[in-house]
Amino acid sequence: MGNEKSLAHTRWNCKYHIVFAPKYRRQVFYREKRRAIGCILRKLCEWKSVRILEAECCADHIHMLQCLSKLSENV
Repeated sequence: MGNEKSLAHTRWNCKYHIVFAPKYRRQVFYREKRRAIGCILRKLCEWKSVRILEAECCADHIHMLQCLSKLSENV
């Protein structure tokens, strides 16, 4: 309950599960690419004020659970 944002008659806790996958689900996320992509995604999220709650990089896709804190703070 502590993570919820609220207004007079509404409460919300918005989280987004995003999956990045290359074309044809080719297994391309290894070693240096995995680190570089992780760094790029962290910088982008930091730049856009998006909080990464969880992330996992598999060989053929990347999972991210995000919370758009900037969007919910402006309401």
